[in-house]
Amino acid sequence: MSEKLTGFKEQNDTKSQLIKLALELGPLVLFFIVNARAGIFVATAWFMGAMVISLILSWIMLKRIAIMPLVTGVLVLVFGGLTLYLQDDMFIKLKPTIVNIMFGTVLLGGMLFKQSLLKYVFGEVYALKEEGWKKLTRRWGLFFFFLALLNELVWRNFSTDFWVMFKVWGIMPITIIFSMFQMPILSKYGIDETEENS
Repeated sequence: MSEKLTGFKEQNDTKSQLIKLALELGPLVLFFIVNARAGIFVATAWFMGAMVISLILSWIMLKRIAIMPLVTGVLVLVFGGLTLYLQDDMFIKLKPTIVNIMFGTVLLGGMLFKQSLLKYVFGEVYALKEEGWKKLTRRWGLFFFFLALLNELVWRNFSTDFWVMFKVWGIMPITIIFSMFQMPILSKYGIDETEENS
């Protein structure tokens, strides 16, 4: 019976992860397509609308909105609004830099107070020993600063079309590869069910 329940939970977890991925990728892919056809300002407007729809669908389908997509969505609306109002695409290009600096600062700032804040975001997904959470939080904090720097280098030195392409097709693979390199920490510091219940 417990095996059936475990299998059902894993199936639900996989389904939830796929829904989350689709809801995160959907607005970005739309942003890329509309930019190629109609330019950055029209793409920004569609991106803003898609982000709102994505957050609403997340609430309807998953019964919750994770903190990172929520913060990102709010900043897309703020910086997208500035982009459209001032007709200056610098604001939408700055958004990833500010989001990543914010996440990096929160994670590394929490470490100063001996708080592994990543645990509050992923604690439902992973069960790790405290040392594992500390290492993972430190790595993700630094990674967010790396992404901020990378965004600055790309948008300041390349065309808008290249930046949009990189934002959609570059950042996601880099993030996935980085995540895969964190798997040893999950294995080394993971808590199995017997440890968790003892």
